[in-house]
Amino acid sequence: MFKKELVNEKYVTEIEKLLSSALSGAELAERLEDYHDCDVARALEDLSPERRAEIYGILGSDRAAEIFAYFDEPSEMLGELPADKAAGIVDCMDGDEALDALAGLGEERGREIISRLSGETRGEMRMLASYGENEIGSLMTTNYIAVKSSDSVKQAMRELIEQSAENDNIGTIYAVGDDGRYCGAIELKELILAREYTPLSEIIMSSYPAVRDRDEVDSCMDWIRDYEEDSIPVLDAAGRIVGAVTAEELLEYMEDESREVYNKLAGISGGGESEKETVAESVHKRLPWLALLLVLGLGVSGVVGVFEGLVAQIAILVSFQSLVLDMAGNVGTQSMAVTVRALVSGETDGHEALHLILREMRIGLVNGLILGAGAFAAVGIYVAIIGHGLVYGFAVSGCVALALVVAMAASGIVGAAIPLFFAKMDKDPAVASGPLITTVNDLVAVVSYYGLAWLLLAHLPMFS
Repeated sequence: MFKKELVNEKYVTEIEKLLSSALSGAELAERLEDYHDCDVARALEDLSPERRAEIYGILGSDRAAEIFAYFDEPSEMLGELPADKAAGIVDCMDGDEALDALAGLGEERGREIISRLSGETRGEMRMLASYGENEIGSLMTTNYIAVKSSDSVKQAMRELIEQSAENDNIGTIYAVGDDGRYCGAIELKELILAREYTPLSEIIMSSYPAVRDRDEVDSCMDWIRDYEEDSIPVLDAAGRIVGAVTAEELLEYMEDESREVYNKLAGISGGGESEKETVAESVHKRLPWLALLLVLGLGVSGVVGVFEGLVAQIAILVSFQSLVLDMAGNVGTQSMAVTVRALVSGETDGHEALHLILREMRIGLVNGLILGAGAFAAVGIYVAIIGHGLVYGFAVSGCVALALVVAMAASGIVGAAIPLFFAKMDKDPAVASGPLITTVNDLVAVVSYYGLAWLLLAHLPMFS
């Protein structure tokens, strides 16, 4: 990874030198053909808007469109250009990328550029914009190649060459019938190896998977991923191809979903957070959860206050409070992660939910018994060594060990029950965030620990 980063920096530096050289436009365009679009984009980001516009003109709209896909802020770069120049680049972009780039522009500026687009590009963007964010059509690209199933291999190769000028997703070629309905797919290598007058029908894989454009993303994401294909066609209600879902799009979607879940688990509401956001925006996203956790935290402190007399009587208890709280929090977080994963991967009815809660309780109980046994020995010896004696030490360690068992079993229940409750209320189970689970488990652990100490130790003569 380190070497790759160094090589990329080297290429970017070379490109920057070329851009500042006295080469003619034709020479510069030819030299830049040797570099990847990603590296060119990184070099262009450091130029002035005027110089960038000049480079786009030298490279041409087709190459500029490829480079735009690698800009961190394509809308910002597009907004620098006159409407006609911007429209020329957008016309050469894939429909989904063009839609994303235009979405970041103001409404007036966006309409100005759209009015200059070709009818085909406008149609593609209109179709893509019609899908909801939970529909598979929102993830698809119009970058695909389709041929007639009635063609011969030679005719299909000719069609492939013609369409590849605009679409570079050629690893898998889709086949359609004379009525435009999807028939199957052909791997590029199979097409190349076939004899030129062989009918395509002999090499078409009719069982090649496809999805419907209005299917929900979550319902078919695992199914798509299991096939491990570079791309899968997306069909409309009539069975015609309207686009394709690529492995790249799936990867981006899963990264976005992971980022969103991570933010929720971290107690950040309102979606993801970026370092480019203002302080006020970040505060707005974090404050609601922090306010709730403050209320719960006050509850935990209040419970400790109730046992103030007990703490004054047996001060050594405070030394092991964090041990019980931390282990309860860890168990709760583990149970929550397992439960959220179960909820995301499929439906969980009442019986399965109860089974999941009981399972997490049993796991917490068994772990508590094992760790409690270790804590019983370690804490007892420690307390005896610091001068309280063996009987006193093992009395305290017995309370700590029992509190661990109770708190870890209870935390297993809490960690599973809270996400299930959110799901039952038709809320995203990931909203049952890590901080919330931890704070609730702190409350459970404090009550368990000091409650057991009051029941078991407070009335013994040696602690009076």
